[in-house]
Parts: sequence; structure tokens; C-alpha cells
Amino acid sequence: MPTYEYICKAQDCDHEWEEFHSIKREPTLKCPKCGRESAKRLISGRGAFRLEGKGWARDGYASHT
Repeated sequence: MPTYEYICKAQDCDHEWEEFHSIKREPTLKCPKCGRESAKRLISGRGAFRLEGKGWARDGYASHT
């Protein structure tokens, strides 16, 4: 299950948090801090998949040396 990042778009809140839930579940609308339904799911550049260890270049492709 992926981790989703959210931010509350209420004028005086701007609370940010993460939630771990199924991709099939509808996005959260209610902010856990202010209780208003003004939450927005963010698009994250982070991924959980990383290639590490010997044989992988910094850009994630196999090195041919």
C-alpha cells in the first residue's frame, strides 16, 4: 500500500500529513487538525522503489564498467 501526502487548503490551517492506505480508497477530505473537509492529496516525487548496491549507477541504471 502506498503512502499519500496531504495538505489542508483551509485559509488558516495549511496542515501537512501522510496517510498509508489502499490505492482503491477515495482520497481523504477531512483535515485531522482543523476538522474541515478541505484536504488535498499531493503528488509526490518520492517513490518507494530504489535500486541500490553494487552494479547500479547513481541514476538508477545498471553500470557497464
